[in-house]
Amino acid sequence: MSGESKVYIHPTAHVAAKSLIGEGTKVWINVQIRENASIGDNCILSKDVYVDHGVSIGHRCKIQNSVSVYNGVTLGDDVFIGPNVTFTNDRVPRAFNPEWKITPTRIATGASIGANSTIVCGVTVGEFAMVAAGSVVTRDVPPYTLVMGNPARPAGKIDRMGNRIAE
Repeated sequence: MSGESKVYIHPTAHVAAKSLIGEGTKVWINVQIRENASIGDNCILSKDVYVDHGVSIGHRCKIQNSVSVYNGVTLGDDVFIGPNVTFTNDRVPRAFNPEWKITPTRIATGASIGANSTIVCGVTVGEFAMVAAGSVVTRDVPPYTLVMGNPARPAGKIDRMGNRIAE
């Protein structure tokens, strides 16, 4: 963990000594950051966020309340994760499975995931793509694409700011 940097860690947060937290990052109420997690500069981890061991989070990311970022998930720079987003990391979940394997998921630079969305493991959400609130993402999302629904389907193209553009 950064020693004398300008990192804010709320007194109720639990941060493993073997985690890396970048300059200017704010870690709020009841956040847990596990060992070997890496969090970039100027991020915001809101109330009740869980960051599993080995997770990589880029610079300037905002993760809102009650999100668990599990091992196998990688967030690029400038990623927004809305409240209550769910990530999975196991395609065949069982309480006990000696053959268990993590299935990686990648959220690329500038992507936004809306509140209460579910991101099924093994997908890539492309650069500056946007997942509408409540969507269930079961396959890759191309860059600069808005997806919505269950399962999430393309609903248009967007610019870097998330505005729809004519196709």
